[in-house]
Amino acid sequence: MSSHAADLARLLARNAEAVCRHYLSNGHREGRYWLVGDVANTKGRSLFVRLSGPDYGKGAAGHWTDAATGQHGDLLDLIALNRGVNRLRDALDEARTFLALPSDRLVARQDRFPAPRGSPESARRLYAMSRPITGTLAQTYLHSRGITTVSQGDPLRFHPRCYYRPDEHSPTETLPALIAAVTDHDGTITGAHRTWLDRSGHDKAPIASPRRAMGHLLGHGVRFGVADDVMAAGEGIETMLSLRMIVPTLPMVAALSANHLAALLLSPTLRRLYVARDADSAGDAAMASLCNRAEAAGIEPFVLSPCFDDFNEDLRRLGIEWLQASVRRQLVPQDVVRFLASAVTG
Repeated sequence: MSSHAADLARLLARNAEAVCRHYLSNGHREGRYWLVGDVANTKGRSLFVRLSGPDYGKGAAGHWTDAATGQHGDLLDLIALNRGVNRLRDALDEARTFLALPSDRLVARQDRFPAPRGSPESARRLYAMSRPITGTLAQTYLHSRGITTVSQGDPLRFHPRCYYRPDEHSPTETLPALIAAVTDHDGTITGAHRTWLDRSGHDKAPIASPRRAMGHLLGHGVRFGVADDVMAAGEGIETMLSLRMIVPTLPMVAALSANHLAALLLSPTLRRLYVARDADSAGDAAMASLCNRAEAAGIEPFVLSPCFDDFNEDLRRLGIEWLQASVRRQLVPQDVVRFLASAVTG
């Protein structure tokens, strides 16, 4: 494989679930894998795609195998077979289209056109250029917030030199950042959220606006797990990750602000919605608005209330066992059994 094709295959692998949701929409996620019938998107379970793992070697993300036919390869191979193209160049063009990269036919060299600032294309590229958080300053930062467990499939990455510009009149600088993908119900990346970090990793960067989002955010969010009939929604990433420490299989979404929480799009499959409120006036207003919208859609809403300002503060100040006991009292009984029983409290 050429170095350019290998680079594209790696970018596809870093967005493996989004690739699968687009090209293999008749499949579904199970743990670390996407299962479907075959490369033609037939319903079934014989083809499985690894959604997370290293960039190269054994267990790499994006590697797939069809147990029925013996076919296997990377996501570039899968796209070629799915689209029925025989030439590598056509497969590369299809991959570039998916990743919002320009075709080589449009430029004399392989430089990428700059995506419009703040666009979904720019957000997708930023996320694709970022790396898994294990062993990075992003993991150090989350640990400093009491969040010691992050699933491999969670939409969180690390960029060591993410651009930051205080305002349009200031020079651009680079800082390490926690990057989160904002997606719609289908898993398509519509935006990204950046949390710039102090170079020690133990706090946010000492800048005026250490958190910023880009792309199309309204109605979407940072999703942890795939929601079916039950879901939790809240404002901040750290807030939802704190809850995820004790109910790791409960699907969640961080809407990133009170206004966006109030406008969150709700799946028609939902039957019960937990709203993790922030304890301030904006949080109360967002909670009330989302609960009213849920009820109007036939979804039963329940409010999860923290003791302090939010659930991350509860986790840091009171500990995981207290937080688990608090949330247990606020879940309906069947969800205690379904989601809380397997949580790790140590």
